[in-house]
Amino acid sequence: MTPSVGVVIPTRGNRPAQLREAVEAVLAQDHPGGLRVVVVADPSDAEPAAAARDVAEQVADVASPRLRVLPNVLTPGLPGARNTGIAACDTDLVAFCDDDDVWLPGKLAAQVRALRDGGEFASCGIEVEYAGRRVTRLAGASTVTAGDLVRSRMVMVHSSTFLFERGSLWVDETAPAGQNEDWDLALRAARRRPIVQVDRPLVRVRWGGSHYATRWADRIAGLDWMLARHPELTGDPRGAARVYGQLAFSHAALGHRREAARWALRAFAARLGEPRAPIALAVAAGLVSAPTVLTALHHRGHGI
Repeated sequence: MTPSVGVVIPTRGNRPAQLREAVEAVLAQDHPGGLRVVVVADPSDAEPAAAARDVAEQVADVASPRLRVLPNVLTPGLPGARNTGIAACDTDLVAFCDDDDVWLPGKLAAQVRALRDGGEFASCGIEVEYAGRRVTRLAGASTVTAGDLVRSRMVMVHSSTFLFERGSLWVDETAPAGQNEDWDLALRAARRRPIVQVDRPLVRVRWGGSHYATRWADRIAGLDWMLARHPELTGDPRGAARVYGQLAFSHAALGHRREAARWALRAFAARLGEPRAPIALAVAAGLVSAPTVLTALHHRGHGI
């Protein structure tokens, strides 16, 4: 029997056109097992119930009985919104989609087929869209292990690609400002059983509109949280150097030169060839700005 799927779409209600496109793309998926969409309103500066009414108006023209709009009733922020959506689903499987991303045709059918072979958590390749340019990011494998996610964040294992058994996992609401909650969830899933990867681009991920990318203090707190929560990250030289390099870059972006240098040295010590360390030092020295670096990387479909 084909499993039913509940799709959770958190939103702050500040990009209605993209939200409608995300909802429509999910509802357009060919899935005979039953498909329901839960949009969870999680405003930063409004009362949740009122925000949910506003969001309902934004998607009113979609007019589908398979669509519900709810306020976040748990911890304010992205993790609480995701868990509110999971709790509202009575389906066999749960999937996530960010409100500025778009599922491409065949995404859900391909992942459901892949899970039938014994997996409980699936991801897929993505198509990164930035400034009118699209770059495909693939894993190059049919499974993703916890070791893979320790060595690399693996951007294609993106929250908008997640499909998993309902009740098997919940998002950790202690993630600072919602930072790295998706990486943490994927790591916990991969520890249970390797993630099933449908390695073709089935989700279009739009970069450039997220408020997460340049909140440097939050990014530092999120990386510190990951290091404390997942000590295995420091045991892999490549993975440790990457995190240390990201910390160096974030401190450099905030003008914390001494901290940037300290983390850059740790990155070099873990792996001499870590590219983020010299980039962070260049930002700390004022040779290039953090936004300039990010723009160049995003054009190539990469982040820091």
